[in-house]
Amino acid sequence: MNRLQHIRSHMLADKNMNIATTLPSPLTTHVLNTAQGVPGGNMTISLHRLNPISSEWYLLTTGITNDDGRCPGLITKESFIAGVYKMHFETGKYWDALGETCFYPYVEVIFTITDPSQKYHVPLLLSRFSYSTYRGS
Repeated sequence: MNRLQHIRSHMLADKNMNIATTLPSPLTTHVLNTAQGVPGGNMTISLHRLNPISSEWYLLTTGITNDDGRCPGLITKESFIAGVYKMHFETGKYWDALGETCFYPYVEVIFTITDPSQKYHVPLLLSRFSYSTYRGS
């Protein structure tokens, strides 16, 4: 038990820790570079929600994919409500960093959440000239 308390105190003492990254997010993504067969690490992603009254997109959060192509902590359970969302992937900058050109400078995936109690996984399978996505679990 002392070891667990020690670990807990380290976690609570870290002032730079983002609570959203420590809790499971109800919305996850995974970028896969299918052209090279590797995860799409170091890609900037932003998450937006559509205001149904003004029809304007509101930025909720931004993040960068890790070495595994994932971006943990996109949104907390409390902030995840029913509505229309957009994930914006900076694919052009990603390919530029690899010394490559691409056809799509960015990819936007727009989807509707009707039941925020469920878990949603929205992966992006990417090459320089194509992409695909689907709803996973």
